[in-house]
Amino acid sequence: QVQLVESGGGLVQPGGSLRLSCTASGIAFNIYTVAWYRQAPGNEREWVAMISRSDNKEYRGSGKDRFTISRDNAKNTVYLQMNNLKPEDTAVYYCNTYPFKAEFWGQGTQVTVSS
Repeated sequence: QVQLVESGGGLVQPGGSLRLSCTASGIAFNIYTVAWYRQAPGNEREWVAMISRSDNKEYRGSGKDRFTISRDNAKNTVYLQMNNLKPEDTAVYYCNTYPFKAEFWGQGTQVTVSS
């Protein structure tokens, strides 16, 4: 059974930083392209960063100059370092493969950026 568990979210002020973690069970994470996605209520889920098995990285949207994705294959974990956070970054953040598998979605971790 595949399980993806996101953690590291929280409440931060604008300009603050968070590091999110995504730990996988039941899947060899290192053989997949893995992405971070985010979704705010009423909005579509969108990918914000991805990392390939060869460690190539891509970013999109407003986070491309502020976010860094990385992976630790020994821990079966993918990280998202988020700096200079903005209120518009507020969302639930999820990890999944890219392309995603519907059955892989976890609970996500809430990121709230507010003063």
